[in-house]
Amino acid sequence: MAAGISRLGGKGALVTGAAQGIGRAIATRLAEEGARVAIADIQEDVAAQTAADLKSAGLEALAIKLDVTSLDSAMAAVATVERELGAVDILVNNAGWDKLEPFVESTPDTWERVIAINFRGVLNCCKAVIPGMQARGGGKIVSISSDAGRVGSLGEAVYSGCKAGIIAFSKTLARELARNKINVNVVCPGPTNTALLRGVMEQQPKVLEAMLRGIPMRRLGQPQDLAGAVAFFASPDADYATGQVISISGGLTMAG
Repeated sequence: MAAGISRLGGKGALVTGAAQGIGRAIATRLAEEGARVAIADIQEDVAAQTAADLKSAGLEALAIKLDVTSLDSAMAAVATVERELGAVDILVNNAGWDKLEPFVESTPDTWERVIAINFRGVLNCCKAVIPGMQARGGGKIVSISSDAGRVGSLGEAVYSGCKAGIIAFSKTLARELARNKINVNVVCPGPTNTALLRGVMEQQPKVLEAMLRGIPMRRLGQPQDLAGAVAFFASPDADYATGQVISISGGLTMAG
């Protein structure tokens, strides 16, 4: 981030799955740009450490436990954030999970978990924050989808379906909420160096080699690579952008 930029001063942001990885990078960037950031994650202890790290850097942050698969948990989390940190002006739907395996080998239990975290979690968190945004006359919602949701991905059939669903849901929500000055946009990462990906690669190292061959920039994304795009969509610079989808993937996909 360039020195002196404070595009988000006075804004409150709720970032799901923010304890580590991409979510932590996004939360850090938003805080650096002046936002008050709620570090929302089911891993409460890790979220607390992330919030402590941000506070030690002079940034404003609050750790909160959130199970995105539960609407009650999402509603309670938003109420707590608004009570302790202020209004939620920015929602970043980042929480996600996947298990790499061919669809014919997967089970309904895995489908349910993937759908609950990756898709229903977005629905729950949007449902929890939108009424407040409508009452205040504006807000920004940025959801993390995936290039898997744009072009598919081997071994990620249900995950890809969920991520595609996020794109369609966000475009529809953008139309419904434009009159309320609520912007809804989507960021699609390509393969990114996170704990989840590293775990998969340890089991299937040849998959990583294939991924790298398909990326024109010949490297995995880093969590920080995504944070700038999210900060843009969350900022006043994107006030006239809604229903948009951007891939941050080193050129892996170049969808029109």
